[in-house]
Amino acid sequence: MRIALAADHAGFELKEKVREYLTSKGYEVEDHGPHSTEFVDYPDFAEKVARCVAGKEADFGVLVCGTGIGMAMTANKVPGIRAANCNDTLCARLAREHNDANILTIGGRLLDEATAQKILETWLSTPFAGGHHQRRLDKIAALDQKQPPEKTA
Repeated sequence: MRIALAADHAGFELKEKVREYLTSKGYEVEDHGPHSTEFVDYPDFAEKVARCVAGKEADFGVLVCGTGIGMAMTANKVPGIRAANCNDTLCARLAREHNDANILTIGGRLLDEATAQKILETWLSTPFAGGHHQRRLDKIAALDQKQPPEKTA
């Protein structure tokens, strides 16, 4: 399984630990940066991972910023992405089971390494339940196809 990974400066340290953890579990990890704690803009890195996942170059994505919120907001702008900000295992399980989330975002300022590993393990091991949840995903996918409303004068 291929996982695209990125962070911003606030999530850099946890991203490094996430990369090591995923690699140790046998996942193929594509690290899209950054490669230091130097200040960067999270939308640049969220877009890289989101386009990689949407383009089927990776099976899943993991993004780390200070809270995970900005990364999720940015990634969800890319059609086909269902990014979920999960800073606990319940959200991680439900994001996969009910929403078939294809990108996980987490907060480097909120989580320690052990908690992040539990969240990753839960998220990656939980299958999508399908059933009535698929109908909802189809509605989300339809939104990706709609054009923005035209501006009125």
